Order: sequence, then structure tokens, then C-alpha cells
Amino acid sequence: MPDPRIWWRRTVRLVLVALAIWFVFGFAIHGFVDALNTIVVADFPLGFWMAAQGSLIVFVVLVFWFCARQERIDRDAGLSEPESQREEIVP
Repeated sequence: MPDPRIWWRRTVRLVLVALAIWFVFGFAIHGFVDALNTIVVADFPLGFWMAAQGSLIVFVVLVFWFCARQERIDRDAGLSEPESQREEIVP
């Protein structure tokens, strides 16, 4: 069995990275809306687009990325659920 401290260290690092990404797109981007509005992408100011849709898209992608990375960490440590139990949950 792998060292549980390695699993914990990798999990904490993943959480910190996810929280940093969340902070940047949840708060920091919105603080620079005026500066970002000078950049126009597809006829929309970038600051407006990031506040209206970009941050939400990043949050959804962040959730899927986090789940996949945590699953890999669990699998490497031998802590993931067996495939037979997954089939019972997901039809």
C-alpha cells in the first residue's frame, strides 16, 4: 500500500490549485473588468464576456478537471472504488 502521506500531500496540492483557479476567475478577473474591456473578442469586450460567461465555463471545466485528477490520485494510491461498484452506481 502506498504511503498515505503522499496521497494526502497530492490531494492538498490539488485542492490548493483548484482554489487558486477559482479565486482568479471568481474574484480577480472581476476586479480587472475595466482593463479587460479594452480587449474586444468577437465584438464583445473581454471583461464583460468573462463576467457573464467565461467564469461560469471555467468553473464547470474546473469541476470536471478536479474530479478526474482526484480519481487519478485515488487510483494511484489504491483507494478508488472497484469497477464493479461503479457499474452499480452508473447504469
